[in-house]
Amino acid sequence: MNPEVILAKYFSPLALPVILLHSRAVADKALQIAASYGKPVDLQFIEEAAMLHDIGVAMTDAPSLDCHGTAPYICHGVIGREILEREGLPRHALVCERHIGVGLTVADIRQQNLPLPLRDMLPESTEERIIACADLFYSKKKTNLTTAKSIEKIRVELARFGEGKVAIFDSWLREFSVCNCTGEVV
Repeated sequence: MNPEVILAKYFSPLALPVILLHSRAVADKALQIAASYGKPVDLQFIEEAAMLHDIGVAMTDAPSLDCHGTAPYICHGVIGREILEREGLPRHALVCERHIGVGLTVADIRQQNLPLPLRDMLPESTEERIIACADLFYSKKKTNLTTAKSIEKIRVELARFGEGKVAIFDSWLREFSVCNCTGEVV
């Protein structure tokens, strides 16, 4: 299975380079996190799923990414799940749905009035948490695709959705031994 071939089926030639750069950065960070974790994880799956985690963006209205679909951007996880299930990749599909921030709960969906199915979409497996964590370090802004955000910047961004989201992120940093005593990525 070649994630780049699958991505090329869904993204326009203008959008594909952006998603490939972002996805490669996330995959590399996920593999780095997996290496520091020190417990057995499925590295091939992590790399493939990290490359495919944003496939649903192709069907959203995200003109800054050269994506001109009709769905709101927040729906890209659910859409990605549908796409990858059709592609015969059900395990990868769950990563798509569960990677938004540190995950979404039914309460989050209701409180924010999000156009999403009312179900928890939380990373469950270690591999899912590693990919979701890695994704937080990178934006899809064309001018900043490969520069990792600082841990503090990620905390500030997550705090807009409640301190509970920051606590989840911090628990992942501890679980995966991602930071040193100063809080920055090693």
